Amino acid sequence: MDLEAKADALMDGLRADLERLAAIPSVAFPGHPQEPVLEAHDLVASLLRDAGVPVVERIDLPDTAPAVRGEIPPPEPDAPTVLLYGHYDVQPAGDPALWLSPPFEPTPVPGGLRARGIADDKSNVIAQLGMIRLYGGRPPVGLKVVIEGQEEYGSAFDAYPPADPERFACDAMVIADLGNLRPGTPTLTTGLRGTAEVTVEVRTLAEPRHSGEFGGAAPDALLVLLHALATLHDAAGDVAVPGLRRDPWEGTGFTEGEFRDLAAVHDDVPLLGSGPLGERLWSGPAITVIGLDAPSVDHAASAVVPYARARLNLRFHPLQDPHGALDAVTRHLLAQRPFGVPLTVTPGDTGPGFEARTGGPAYRAAMTALKEAWGMPVSFVASGASIPLVNGLARAAPRAEVLLFGAMDSMCNLHAPNERVLLSELRNTVVAMAAFVREYAADYRAAAPR
Repeated sequence: MDLEAKADALMDGLRADLERLAAIPSVAFPGHPQEPVLEAHDLVASLLRDAGVPVVERIDLPDTAPAVRGEIPPPEPDAPTVLLYGHYDVQPAGDPALWLSPPFEPTPVPGGLRARGIADDKSNVIAQLGMIRLYGGRPPVGLKVVIEGQEEYGSAFDAYPPADPERFACDAMVIADLGNLRPGTPTLTTGLRGTAEVTVEVRTLAEPRHSGEFGGAAPDALLVLLHALATLHDAAGDVAVPGLRRDPWEGTGFTEGEFRDLAAVHDDVPLLGSGPLGERLWSGPAITVIGLDAPSVDHAASAVVPYARARLNLRFHPLQDPHGALDAVTRHLLAQRPFGVPLTVTPGDTGPGFEARTGGPAYRAAMTALKEAWGMPVSFVASGASIPLVNGLARAAPRAEVLLFGAMDSMCNLHAPNERVLLSELRNTVVAMAAFVREYAADYRAAAPR
């Protein structure tokens, strides 16, 4: 079977379906209408049925947008089953003034399309659909398709698979919520950093006091907080909290120039930290101040600040225990008493990281497939982002190999204005998924006991 020719023949239809799906503002965040989310769910379910998936069902959980689950039985008893994961919900568009075109009007750009969610993750949903169409609804493996509806905000679905493992039982799974390091570079993601949040508060006075009369002796809560936050990093910008794991990074990574462009770092500003970028971004910790409660500059009064608060986001090594990482930061902050003032530290939610097993038959098949699709060897990266459902799926199918690849790329502006997907990456992902199930089915049969 000429996979590339078949994928090329499908591309006009896949592009049209991607535009239909991306035009739906399926934001599953509080305060956004539910109707578009349900519309996107129904469209995905309809597309799967039309592609030949015989079983398509809706999974409803409390306070959660519905998930789509499809199933194609194995074509023969010794064929493996592959689970495909994606999500149809999207991030809010943010300030429309920052977009070059309306965020929910798919718009052509050089080589691709621009819209909110068109890369993350609707391109990957369409790539999975393309693989099923390529095989006429009869792939050489059994398939279980899981398309979530509230991934971006988080939901009860994250913990659901282990409670109903038969629905998710498989031999390998493709988590298509990621993509390539750069366009044209086939990439497998082997690890996801864990995440946690911490809130730090300081109260020093019952109310503000005149800075001229009381400043110099009255304890300034904001100064106390800033001194405490400054202890989280050393002079180079590396995290200085004992107990947070950092390992050497052996895979591929960004060049400094690529990272500066991606992060939009000003030319005269140095990057934080020391050592390879892979360690700083993927196999080591990061602590970011994501919120600060303090008087604004525009409304500042000449007064000693009585109260200040900060919200911190922690990212940690894929294999570090989430509660251990959170405890390390909490202990460090509680040990700080700037000017003798104690802090109130409140641990928040945590999400575990994930590190995939490599070297098995599914990984061998994926490396062959991605090389076939892109014409060059696979690169291996990790991700600082977290996908909470991955751990739930892995617990439901503990023997399954977990593969993370897809149609996005690091330059697609996911979660940012002017998100875009390249049609070449979408096409190659269809080829890669089709080649993967072909290779995996052959390898699985060859290894089966006779």
